[in-house]
Amino acid sequence: MSKSLVIGFGNVYRQDDGVAFVLINAVRERLGRPPFGMDDDGFDDLGHEVDTIVLHQLVPELVDLVAPYDLILFLDAHVGAIDVLIYEEELDACFKSATVSHQLHPCTVLALVEQMHDRAPRGVLISVRGYEFEFGEGLSEQTAAIVPDAVERVMALLDEPAPS
Repeated sequence: MSKSLVIGFGNVYRQDDGVAFVLINAVRERLGRPPFGMDDDGFDDLGHEVDTIVLHQLVPELVDLVAPYDLILFLDAHVGAIDVLIYEEELDACFKSATVSHQLHPCTVLALVEQMHDRAPRGVLISVRGYEFEFGEGLSEQTAAIVPDAVERVMALLDEPAPS
């Protein structure tokens, strides 16, 4: 049986940067689990076939946590430099500079897992277009409208059979 981890990262107090939190709660609903509150991170709810956590940013301390998983989905927002509403990238383990607001790039997390645990989990980045990044809670109407399609893509990835 393969194990999956869905990691949402971003700042819920910077409007659309918090889209990953909304996505995680929608995925949790689809999995029959209660939503996270604003102060929840999911670390006390691990141990399922599909686990979910939310973070402000990716940090090196995640490496030991993510190492046992077969599939890791990284959910984030992007500012529009990418010309698609939902950007999907199959990640290779590599050392790559992160954006200004995040400490580690997702592929760097995978590279550290490979180096430290001699494992190569599959990693996929799903990044949703954000429009408003000022201080405040809640998503812009434009980003909120993208959420259902992004959730469908996450669920489809979780439903894919594990490679043999």
